[in-house]
Amino acid sequence: MNGRLNFEIDTEIEPGLITARAGVPSLIEAFRLTGTAAVVERTVKLKKRKRGLSSCETVESFLALWAAGGERTEDFDQFRQDKALCALLGHELPAAQTARDFLDQFHEEGLPLLQDGLAAVPSESAPLQGLAAANKELILDLQCRKPQRIATLDIDATVIHSSKRSAKRAYDGERGYQPVLVLWAEQDVVVSDEFRDGNVPAGMGNLRVIQKAVATLPGKFDEIRLRGDSALYEHEAMGWMDENRIRYAISVRMSPQIKDCIAALPEGHWKPAGEEADAIREWAEINYVPSDGNWSKEHATPRRYLAIRIKPRQGELLGDGTSLKHFAIVTNRSDPEGGTGLDLIHWQRQKAGTIEHTHDVLMNELAGWCLPSQKFGANAAWLRMNVLLYNLLSAFKRVGLPEEMHNARPKRLRFLLLNSVGKVVRHARETLLRCADAIARALADAPRVAFHRLRPTLAGE
Repeated sequence: MNGRLNFEIDTEIEPGLITARAGVPSLIEAFRLTGTAAVVERTVKLKKRKRGLSSCETVESFLALWAAGGERTEDFDQFRQDKALCALLGHELPAAQTARDFLDQFHEEGLPLLQDGLAAVPSESAPLQGLAAANKELILDLQCRKPQRIATLDIDATVIHSSKRSAKRAYDGERGYQPVLVLWAEQDVVVSDEFRDGNVPAGMGNLRVIQKAVATLPGKFDEIRLRGDSALYEHEAMGWMDENRIRYAISVRMSPQIKDCIAALPEGHWKPAGEEADAIREWAEINYVPSDGNWSKEHATPRRYLAIRIKPRQGELLGDGTSLKHFAIVTNRSDPEGGTGLDLIHWQRQKAGTIEHTHDVLMNELAGWCLPSQKFGANAAWLRMNVLLYNLLSAFKRVGLPEEMHNARPKRLRFLLLNSVGKVVRHARETLLRCADAIARALADAPRVAFHRLRPTLAGE
């Protein structure tokens, strides 16, 4: 069989504008119809030029680039050659240097510090706060169209390794940055993000992050819940959540006192928590009261400490050579509302499938990992716009696409919808996008119709 396929390469292009990204304009249209673009235009005030793209048009260009699979500012020089896409968006796309200059304007020197010391966190510039306001508007629109009565907040930090001179060493010894994200699990949207240097421990400033996330939630809820790892084990933060009736389950840092408390438990207190091929899991409730001076058994909201024990089967050791492993969580949820202690342990562990999934998507399927600048504010804007795209894709799926695509990752959305071929033509004074029948139905009958509907009013808006 002849190895060559039966075609030749020809540089002559058929009359008309062809794009390989016919689904991207529908995503940007949703960005506008949710009111998010208008908030960007109103709040992201940068240096004005007599000519060139507005702030909103530049943000749209970044979202379109990343949605189509681009990752770096240099990709704009190739991306902007798609004249059909430009015609559908209604504006040109920026050159690579223009995009870099835009990001640099989010950086300001000498801003007040949210926390001081060696692990300092600077406050945000006004344009960066404008992007946060736009994200809040997008979340509000999604909640209006697809309301949820429960808000479960999952909090976690991740390290973005970077060789930039300005990057600082994280806990793993590598240079980079360590932003913290708060995910609203029921809606699969990031309600808050705080960009940080790599040397800022994940266990610092979490009360500030929690308060910011709760303030971003739209409307009223039957209950607000929170899950976190041991970095969230701060009595100040837990006290604030107790006072504000936020139900939480947080991993505990294993102090000598709590280890002694677990070791003193009688064997009869341990209950089965599941078996694995090489180990047996058990759990028990601990009668433990922290000695930090700001909490006691008479506290208005009782806290429960639940221990997990993993023991190997007869004659075996765990992977690290030990015979037993112990973990613990603290919760202010009681049995009637949260189920048994084992149910609460399982519920707390579910965050591994939510916030860690979000980190994976942002870093490996969008462009969160590819920080573009030596300037802290420019990198913070890059990450926040990636968060904005993550949330836009969640809203796009939940509002405009069939249920079987609600969990589709960006890579699958590109394959099925975003990176499809279309031709832009003018006919009877109208601009038409001609594409395959299945793609045309997906674009016309789902996102466009759904997002054009009048947004419902949210109680308490």
